[in-house]
Amino acid sequence: MIASTTQDFIMEYLEAISGKEKTPVLIDRYVADPELKEHILFFESAFPKYVIAVEDLICEDNQVVIRAHGKGVHEGNLMNIPPTGKAVNVPFIAIYQIKDEKIVKSWLVTDRMVMMEQLGLMQSAN
Repeated sequence: MIASTTQDFIMEYLEAISGKEKTPVLIDRYVADPELKEHILFFESAFPKYVIAVEDLICEDNQVVIRAHGKGVHEGNLMNIPPTGKAVNVPFIAIYQIKDEKIVKSWLVTDRMVMMEQLGLMQSAN
C-alpha cells in the first residue's frame, strides 16, 4: 500500500466513525485489531457518537500517526462512573498499522487525567 492510499483509507475511516454511531458492523469494515475494536465500543457506550477532531496526520508506508481530540458527552457508564452529562475534549495520539485496507494494529496514548478533570471527578493540578 502506498502512503497516499494509506492516508486516504485513514481519512475515510475517521470520517465514517466521527460523530456517528459506531456499530460493530461499521467498525469491522475498517478495523481488524481486536483491542482497537474493544476500545472504540467501550468509549462509544460512554460517549455516544463521539467526534474525532484531527490536528495532525503523518503517514509513511503502512503506518499513520494522528494527533487529535476526542469530543463527546458523557451519557453512558464509564468504568463504573454513572453518566454526568458533561462534555469532554480529550487529547490523544494514535498510531495505526494498515494492511489490506484494515487497521491491524494500533497504539493509543490519551490524557485520561484531562478527561477526569472535565467530568468533575478530579481537580486540576494547576
